[in-house]
Amino acid sequence: MASDPTIHAARRAEIVARMKKAGGGVMLLPAAEERIRNADNEYAFRQDSDFAYATGFGEPGGCALLFTDGRYVLFVPPKDPEREIWTGWRAGVEGAKEIHGATEAYPVAELESKLAGLLDKAGSLWFQLGRDAAWDARLGRAMCDLRGRSRSGAVPPQSIFDSGLVLHEMRLCKAPEELAALRKAVEITAEAHLAAMRHGRAGTREHQVQAEIEYAFRRRGGSGPGYGTIVAAGPNSTVLHYRAGDAVLEEGQVCLVDAGGEYDLYTADVTRTFPVSGRFTKEQRAAYELVLSAQLAGIDAVKPGATIDGVHDLVVRRLTEGMIALGLLQGSVEERVADKSYRKYYMHRTGHWLGMDVHDAGAYHVGGASRALEPGMVLTVEPGLYVAAGDQAAPEALRGVGIRIEDDILVTKEGRLDLTAAIPKEPAAVEAACSR
Repeated sequence: MASDPTIHAARRAEIVARMKKAGGGVMLLPAAEERIRNADNEYAFRQDSDFAYATGFGEPGGCALLFTDGRYVLFVPPKDPEREIWTGWRAGVEGAKEIHGATEAYPVAELESKLAGLLDKAGSLWFQLGRDAAWDARLGRAMCDLRGRSRSGAVPPQSIFDSGLVLHEMRLCKAPEELAALRKAVEITAEAHLAAMRHGRAGTREHQVQAEIEYAFRRRGGSGPGYGTIVAAGPNSTVLHYRAGDAVLEEGQVCLVDAGGEYDLYTADVTRTFPVSGRFTKEQRAAYELVLSAQLAGIDAVKPGATIDGVHDLVVRRLTEGMIALGLLQGSVEERVADKSYRKYYMHRTGHWLGMDVHDAGAYHVGGASRALEPGMVLTVEPGLYVAAGDQAAPEALRGVGIRIEDDILVTKEGRLDLTAAIPKEPAAVEAACSR
């Protein structure tokens, strides 16, 4: 993980300033832990997004505490020359202060013994309860310790606020350095989708297409996929969160690829659907053009002051009109939107925030109303149409056809910028990209 101490120091200063406006206190941000995959072998480590955003510290374990009185405390893995032979260099306690700007730093092993003392008389605690049971229990023990010493003057935090009220609001609008990382992730992802279209021919297995995609992620300097790569051929394309398996791509099918590369902890999120044979059938093309038309309308609706709910409602209406024209639904658009029967073929939302997490931080509703879009926000626009293979009520030529088209949209002062526009999605362009 690349880390610029000045950027993270500025972020922490803004976090503290916002905490002060809300009453002060201390924010506790746990680092991600290493997780065992099997035997003594760990999963590839990826730092917790909130912790990384505030600290830039890339090692597992420990936590950060940000105090409104200016203290910045890190608990980190200690220097250990013997362990570093096996697992690599550690910043240690001194590096946490000298490199990462902590005013105090301690070994992770001292966390349990020091946590209660650090929370004593803090006033308010900013922490996301419910994310990690072990951390919830650790805080519970610290609070009980402080209550038990109340006759000696100890005072546990008197209120607990969700740290997301400050931190996730900051993460929602991207700074220039964040947009630079996202643009790099998008460049990597564009190459990966083009590789999928080139290699997704009849006789290829889904996991082989996945391999081409993830090779492109790593070859261009990304850390790998930002989420589980979806390569779904034929009937599998109608399963929303299908993972790349070993099904064989066949002539006459469509292949849906939902894949985004991660770069410096920021991920793209792009879906394209292409014909395995290199050419859409007449019916597939009609369905594809419906989804594309709805998506383009949704993207055009993105601008400051618009809402994700408003974009979704527009897309739903466009898709419902098309479902009736394709013979998937009957009746009027108003009736089918009102009774939500369109959800048989379009059952998910049209977009989500994007950034360090594929479903990124930030509230979708404020004061009970759908949130207004602001410059710097990044969201996806991703309508789809999914006709199950066993749907006897649907036209036979559409059964087993799933289509989704997804792009990453930056809200600008003037309107919007499609960050992923270079990845082919017009039918003719997709067919050209599939040329063998």
